[in-house]
Amino acid sequence: MSYLKPLTTVVVDDSLTTRALIAAALKRDPRIKVVGTAGTPFEARDLIVRLNPDVLTLDFEMPSMNGLQFLEKIMRLRPMPVVMVSGRLSSHQGLVEQALRMGAAEWYSKMVLGSGEEPFVGLGDAIVRAAATKNKPLVSEGGSLRARVMATTKTGTVVGIGASTGGVEALTDVLEHFPKDCPATVIVQHMPKQFSESFARRLGRVVKPDVRLAEEGDVLKPGIVYVAPGGERHLRIRGGARTGEYVCQLVTAPPVNGHRPSVDELFYSLAATVGKNAVGVILTGMECDGAQGLLAMRHAGACTIGQDRASSVIYGMPRAAYELGAVDTQLPLSAIGPAILNLCERRSLETYP
Repeated sequence: MSYLKPLTTVVVDDSLTTRALIAAALKRDPRIKVVGTAGTPFEARDLIVRLNPDVLTLDFEMPSMNGLQFLEKIMRLRPMPVVMVSGRLSSHQGLVEQALRMGAAEWYSKMVLGSGEEPFVGLGDAIVRAAATKNKPLVSEGGSLRARVMATTKTGTVVGIGASTGGVEALTDVLEHFPKDCPATVIVQHMPKQFSESFARRLGRVVKPDVRLAEEGDVLKPGIVYVAPGGERHLRIRGGARTGEYVCQLVTAPPVNGHRPSVDELFYSLAATVGKNAVGVILTGMECDGAQGLLAMRHAGACTIGQDRASSVIYGMPRAAYELGAVDTQLPLSAIGPAILNLCERRSLETYP
């Protein structure tokens, strides 16, 4: 297999000497570029989040958490090609089999050197073979996105989306990217009461997650998209004091920004209850509903996304949020669904190990 650019690799080993030897060996291989080294799983986690390497080499023996324990977390939270590097290959075949079952692509023994050979000969070949597995399933269904988004809290990352004019088509576009086990997602779409139920049913027929109208007391769960009922009440999210879960609350109150339900009401509640474990998204729509609430979410540590002008039917709501400083990232509609999933995975990985 040939590569147009070198495979970026992070080397994880508790020995400074071994890290240096591996980096030196790989530096001689034009197919590979070492972009970082780490001596602990905690350092490795930060490098994975920041550098997004193509391949990870992972030592079995490390302080505070062994390589298999860290491998298990990687496969749940951020599946990627991993080469296990160890001196235990010949005497601990069971560990090799366990690592491969858990999702490791390759296992390289530190003891493969023959007389006069350079250290870590052949490791580059193992990295290239591992990289070839990148687009293949690395984990079973139990290690799917559901497991990754459940990492931050008992409920997991929560996605809040607000939309108005043009939002029906925009929401369909975003949610078509979501897998069946998507993050718990809550939507406020401005529309009359008589249309919201049929909208939820229609959306549920064309996307993979379960789509339903939010009801009082619904517990947010991954794999479910909750649509605010139109017309009479606002949808807020509150925390379950005893369970640690997030719960739908339908509140009778005057319209906000001329709307009921209001995107601002949803976003304010997510800022107060979910905080940094939320992702806020504002899509096409008139006027400014949702801008202040999205700003509150950003101040609370949530990631925020706004639809760009070119892809919006009406750029009013996204523009108001952007000009207010509420938007972390402004994206075309086609990129928003994948970006949400990427942010949820990143948030989950940042909390582990």
